[in-house]
Amino acid sequence: MSIDTVVLDLDGTLVDSVYVHVTCWKSAFADVGVEVAAYRIHRAIGMGGDRLVTEVAGPAVEHALGDTVRSLHARHFGERFGLVTPLDGASELLEDLRKRGLKPVLASSGDQQMTDQLLELLEDSSALLERISGDDIEESKPSPELVEIALDTVDAEGALVIGDTVWDVEAAAKAGVPCVGVLSGGLSEGELRAAGAIAVFRTPRDLLDNLDRILREVGRGPGG
Repeated sequence: MSIDTVVLDLDGTLVDSVYVHVTCWKSAFADVGVEVAAYRIHRAIGMGGDRLVTEVAGPAVEHALGDTVRSLHARHFGERFGLVTPLDGASELLEDLRKRGLKPVLASSGDQQMTDQLLELLEDSSALLERISGDDIEESKPSPELVEIALDTVDAEGALVIGDTVWDVEAAAKAGVPCVGVLSGGLSEGELRAAGAIAVFRTPRDLLDNLDRILREVGRGPGG
């Protein structure tokens, strides 16, 4: 399989925002009188907000308060946005992908406004060929829809997904695409590999340092 496209997650993959999201979701639930443990929220980060409330608090809370909790999360995140920083090597990774002639495509479950704000933190997000956000889909990760739309948008022939959660890995697998994980979202290498990640690195820079090898191995495919 010849790789011409790389689909990248955003939160926890290119920007260090996962734990900010955790505290914002926890505050949003507390605002409506619902207590949710931070560890449960952390393990759901990477899903879209359309799934997260049900995942961590149950369908009754989603039915009664889902939209309110999502709105409160967005407000808290805006207030704490200054805590979010780019991850080491994120901008360089995007630039390197374009220099190689590959098509880097962002696929984030966050809404378009939040996605654009986070991308402004990177030195040069213009290296991204396309940006797909939660506003462009009906079902967020672990549904493969986000990845599939990203691939269709650039007429991908062969692709690789880069993400930091098991939801990224599962979405990629359902779309028939291999996934490389990074540890910057706070999950362990064992969890990411158990979900199906073909390789795991600490940060975008570590991935960049090993990109030649990964592209060769993915290009060979099973038994190659």
